[in-house]
Amino acid sequence: MCVAICYRRPRPAGHLLANRMGDSIQLKDEGNKHFQAGDIDKAIECYTKAIKECKDKKVLAVIHRNRSACYLKKENYTCAAADASKAIDVDAADIKALYRRCQALEKLGKLDMAFKDVQRCATIEPKNKTFLETLRRLGAEIQTKLKTSFSTDSRVQNMFDILLDAEMEKDKREKAANNLIVLSREDAGAERIFQNNGVPLLLNMIETGKQEMILAAVRTLSGMCTGHKARAMAVMHMVGVNKMCSIMAVDDEEISLATCNLIQCINDSLTGGDTREYGKEEALVLDASKDLKTILLSLLEMLISKKVSGHGRDQALNLLAKNVPRKDKKEKENTTALFTIDHGLKKILKVCGQVPELPDQLPLTENTQLIASVLLNKLYDDLKCDPERTNYREICDEYIKSKIDPNNMDKTLHAINTISGLLQGPFDVGNALIGRQGIMEMMVALCGSDREVDQMVAVEALIHASTKMSRASFIISNGVSLLKDIYKNTKNEKIKIRSLVGLCKLGSAGGDDYSLRQFAEGSTEKLAKQCRKWLCNPQIDSKTKKWAIEGLAYLTNDADVKDDFVEDELAMKAMFELAKSKDKTILYAVACTLVNCTNSYEKKDILPELVQLAKFSKQHVPEQHPKDKKDFIDKRVKRMLKAGIISALTVMVKADNAILTDQTKELLARVFLALSDDPKDRGIIVAEGGGKALIPLALEGTEAGKVKACHSLAKIAAISNPEIAFPGERVYEVVRPLVNLLHSDRDGMQNYEALKGLTNFAGFSEKLRLKIMKEKALPEIENYMFEEHEQLRQAATECMCNLVTCKEVQERYLEDGNDKLKLLVLLCGEDEDELQVAAAGALAMITAAQKKLCTKMTHVTGQWLEILQRLCLHTHPSIQHRGLVIVYNMLNCDDNELAKKLIESELLEILTVIGKAEDNPKRQEPINVARTCLVKAMELCLIKPFSTPS
Repeated sequence: MCVAICYRRPRPAGHLLANRMGDSIQLKDEGNKHFQAGDIDKAIECYTKAIKECKDKKVLAVIHRNRSACYLKKENYTCAAADASKAIDVDAADIKALYRRCQALEKLGKLDMAFKDVQRCATIEPKNKTFLETLRRLGAEIQTKLKTSFSTDSRVQNMFDILLDAEMEKDKREKAANNLIVLSREDAGAERIFQNNGVPLLLNMIETGKQEMILAAVRTLSGMCTGHKARAMAVMHMVGVNKMCSIMAVDDEEISLATCNLIQCINDSLTGGDTREYGKEEALVLDASKDLKTILLSLLEMLISKKVSGHGRDQALNLLAKNVPRKDKKEKENTTALFTIDHGLKKILKVCGQVPELPDQLPLTENTQLIASVLLNKLYDDLKCDPERTNYREICDEYIKSKIDPNNMDKTLHAINTISGLLQGPFDVGNALIGRQGIMEMMVALCGSDREVDQMVAVEALIHASTKMSRASFIISNGVSLLKDIYKNTKNEKIKIRSLVGLCKLGSAGGDDYSLRQFAEGSTEKLAKQCRKWLCNPQIDSKTKKWAIEGLAYLTNDADVKDDFVEDELAMKAMFELAKSKDKTILYAVACTLVNCTNSYEKKDILPELVQLAKFSKQHVPEQHPKDKKDFIDKRVKRMLKAGIISALTVMVKADNAILTDQTKELLARVFLALSDDPKDRGIIVAEGGGKALIPLALEGTEAGKVKACHSLAKIAAISNPEIAFPGERVYEVVRPLVNLLHSDRDGMQNYEALKGLTNFAGFSEKLRLKIMKEKALPEIENYMFEEHEQLRQAATECMCNLVTCKEVQERYLEDGNDKLKLLVLLCGEDEDELQVAAAGALAMITAAQKKLCTKMTHVTGQWLEILQRLCLHTHPSIQHRGLVIVYNMLNCDDNELAKKLIESELLEILTVIGKAEDNPKRQEPINVARTCLVKAMELCLIKPFSTPS
């Protein structure tokens, strides 16, 4: 069967393309007719079909432009702008498409983009009135919009709208909250928020109950109250003290802390932080005493309210500790402390006596009881006379009496725990109470109780009671066997570790005196080993581990114990990790342990004569343990740095808490000073943030602590790049601590290292030099230049060498009636090379900057020429170079007589010999300057150029 196959002749591709092209042009023309007839929908339909068919880019651009005009008529501005953009992509100068996109963008509110398009149109056709009118109109609209959108009122209202809109995206709300906080920190912004009904709106945010909203509102209120008495008072009355306390009482650490900051800002503004003059309104904002008393009473009420969370109670205690006692004991006014003692001492004692293991107790955190003890101590320390202290003791005595009840063991436990708190606070008060008849016996009886909570409270009280040697001796004879029994027999780890700490404390009652060991040889090492085991045990909670560190704080008085502990890297790292935790009750124990391990405690110098006398009279003579010698201490320091001590110390310093007492700060400063002793270790301290951590320790705390921190800063500043050691603006904060060491009551090493640090800073930047001047360091530095001590004189002169570029310093040298310039000239003639380098360098720079000093130099001392010649003949290239620069400055000072005098002296011969010398890389600088001096002398016609025979 035959099948016929028919072939269709293929048509050329160009024919098909031409067909489609014809169709698209036809559809475009149809669309144009519909558009002119006003049938926009039909026109859009034709243009859309034409776009699908068309393959020619230029024709396609025209169709898109036409459809854009249709969309403009239909008020579909998004599509109109999109079509116009497609036409512009093909031809950037398509003026119709540009103008249509401009119209669409204007309607969409994108005025800046519309303005750019019409600007391009006006550039292409500069005389087109439509374009010019649109350009002017859009420019005016943009300016109006900018003024509106950037006005503070508009920004404030916009932020509140976003924050109070429940459907708004989370990111936008967070951004608005942050903007509001930032705005409130500027005075103008804070005032706008206040004037724009801001406080009620912020209260609405608080009422939402959402954490981020409450935080934003509270932080904004803090900004509004900072440094503005009138606004602070208004906010306090509008929000209400009770409302603020209820916000601080919530069980959220961040909210409690933020509200604490708000109350602190209000307190600061009302107590004189605000120095504005209010004119007629002065009377309205002047008297804040009633409001301050209201805040104080409200905080005291918070202490004993069960509705207040542990975090809220902590912050109330922190506020009281910060604001009630006098900041400076020189102030006579301590009525706030007396008022607090009369109205709130019993409430603080109640917090101190809480036993969390018993039912119906106040909510507490791990820090609460210790913060209460710190507050008790600060209040007692603030008292000025015996009658005030007697009243304090009587209130405590009466409170303890009221709580001791043989028939109610829980009440009695509360009394014993309160005494524990007092022993950690005003020790003398607690010590007097524990000495009352029956109290110690009751504690001993509680140790033998069947209830674990009784044992725990009693053991803690025994531990705190044995702080003083006299009390420790009593307990050693009466309580050691009891503590040993508890330690051996109890199965409760918490009680076991506490009884061990009691034994540790008693075992270390002799301090670091090797001859006063309380226990048998090796006993303290065994106790310490057990403490280290607990410290490294991951199953034991942090509160129990705290007691292990407490034990080590006592036991590390023994050099064998501290050496073993430092070699146990795991135990050290475990302690450092705990030091970084939220539980700040651990700070003091960690600081004590570190002070012991670095031997940075205060040591009294023992005179050999007194030792011989004591031996002769059969008195006790303290002995130093062999492992407390310098080489052992240095090894311990290296191991601690390797284990990460600096990162732990930096976290401890940042603790914004009453627990970080001035005494604890002093201990941390001592540790830092011991760690920075070796220059090789200072790089590690800087790298791990130790430099910036030292700044707050140098500015706040005990006098001894501040000096130690300043000294440590000086050691770091002397050899470090200031930009790296103290990044950013912190570097300027370091200047004051360094200047604080420049006093005669500081020791020579502190003076010396402060001068070295200032020298380094002064050589770094003009801004730092000005800061040194501002801190009035110059007179002190000048005084040390007169010092007989060689190193101090040299350090001060080096510092001055770096400071002489300052105009203020130069002016001091220009003044008549002082010996500053004379001293500088005479120092150039001293025998020590390094001193000569510094003095000659200072003289070279100052005579270059101030030509008058060249002449003045010849009048201050008759030895000037001899000294100058000695400098120019010196074997040390740097000294010779500086001397020759001084000669050049004198030749160049416009005093012809002086120049003539120099050339007529032996200096000409010296210059000639040096200038004629062959080039030598080691001495090239002096040679070059000598040749320059000779050229200058020739210019002044004082010498003739050499002529060589032909």
